[in-house]
Amino acid sequence: MVGSPPFNCVLIVEDDADIREMLRFTLNRAGYETWEAASAEEALTKLDGPLPAMLLIDWMLPGLQGTELARRLRADTHTANLPIMMLTARGEEEDKLQSFDLGVDDYLTKPFSPRELVARIKALLRRTGTPESGTLQVGKMILDLASHQLLIQDQVVHLGPTEFRLLEVFMTNPERAFDRSTLLNKVWGQGVYLEERTVDVHVLRLRRALKPHGVNDRIETVRGVGYRFRP
Repeated sequence: MVGSPPFNCVLIVEDDADIREMLRFTLNRAGYETWEAASAEEALTKLDGPLPAMLLIDWMLPGLQGTELARRLRADTHTANLPIMMLTARGEEEDKLQSFDLGVDDYLTKPFSPRELVARIKALLRRTGTPESGTLQVGKMILDLASHQLLIQDQVVHLGPTEFRLLEVFMTNPERAFDRSTLLNKVWGQGVYLEERTVDVHVLRLRRALKPHGVNDRIETVRGVGYRFRP
């Protein structure tokens, strides 16, 4: 497991070192942070915890193929909503349809220009709701991911790191009902063995922090499921 990524982090999954270097240079110059993996197996290890903003996956990888990696990510609740762009030299319609059937969000055929790559990444992040600006805003609540602060009507609301991450997950997925197991994976990371009751404790702390500002009721309890953020 690696450390927590910044909000604009892209994980590059590419076995060719020269192509990986070109992608890293292009994205860094455009203002993105990058993680790198030379195989699907290495990528899965890096995703065992806090997640990047999105993935760039090469179709042809040694061992586990890029398409199989995409399928596994979509089947895992921890990574099911992670934006994925497939990079490949295969431009046939059937290949594109196969990628989309596996849950890939976008498909870019090699060769491509650096400008097109950056433009497509920006469009994908806008479309999937990933915050490029470093802030999430719902009503009068502004979550600044860069400074790690919550602002409500220009007042700073002090949150613990776990409550902050919990609110980030909620505000990124408004109206989605999360069960406690999924929240454990998204906030604490996979491989961390905690009781589901832990989620209830931190939701309670988050509600207490929000109550003086009249927005604690935005976090709803969904009977028989878990919790939902109401915009």
